[in-house]
Amino acid sequence: MIHQIQDIIIYPIKGMAGIHLRDANALPTGFENDRRWMLLDQNNDFITQRTQPNMALFQQSIMDGLLSVTYDGATFSFPLDEVSDVNIETKVWDDIAMTQVVSHLAGEWFSEQLGQKATLVKISNENARLHHSSATDTSYPVSLADGYPYLIIGEESLKLLNEKMSEKVPMNRFRPNIVVSTSIAHEEDAWRDFKIGSASFTNIKPCGRCNVITIEQSTGKINNETLKILNTYRKKGNSVLFGTNVVCHISGKVSIGDTVEFL
Repeated sequence: MIHQIQDIIIYPIKGMAGIHLRDANALPTGFENDRRWMLLDQNNDFITQRTQPNMALFQQSIMDGLLSVTYDGATFSFPLDEVSDVNIETKVWDDIAMTQVVSHLAGEWFSEQLGQKATLVKISNENARLHHSSATDTSYPVSLADGYPYLIIGEESLKLLNEKMSEKVPMNRFRPNIVVSTSIAHEEDAWRDFKIGSASFTNIKPCGRCNVITIEQSTGKINNETLKILNTYRKKGNSVLFGTNVVCHISGKVSIGDTVEFL
């Protein structure tokens, strides 16, 4: 079986809709421009679809050095390298993350759209956050993703789930970075070291999922069936597993059509 890359997705601002790419630069912290930004609330805690399901409807695009976000007919754009001199030390779960406020205008726009105070921040640099993995007892540089830089899902894993669902769900429900053709459901869980394009990766552990997988990414509405069904056959301990968490240890370019080469 040839394991071929079918889709590459980045989520520049954490929690918002993804951008599908033909190719991307894989870095230790994640794909270039993937989850380098996030929104903070009045307590400087990060905001995601967990509390704001409508964030799924914020469409993102990158062109000519600008990141543009469109929601409910309104669009806000800002340069990829724009930051102010205001620094905020915040957290992504248990990890300290050093960030910089993008601009006051960005905060005003997102606050208006979300109906709550929001500050748009960008991670300060590629070493501004380290995530310690209990699975490997190693700390990895990560952007502002929940835990690990990359999430890979095999197409057969979704196919098996949809065979059990009353209504099929699309892959975007699980917000992967890389979608790959597979022959066996969840075989990606057992992968270890591999190359895609000129980048090299190591699989850390299957991904424990939260209630974001109950949110329809096209509507922002909640449908709990996904989590209920996965609980029947993908529960391990207190976690429901779908997709696998991966780190990149040799940077390189990844493209649609590349094959997974196991090392």
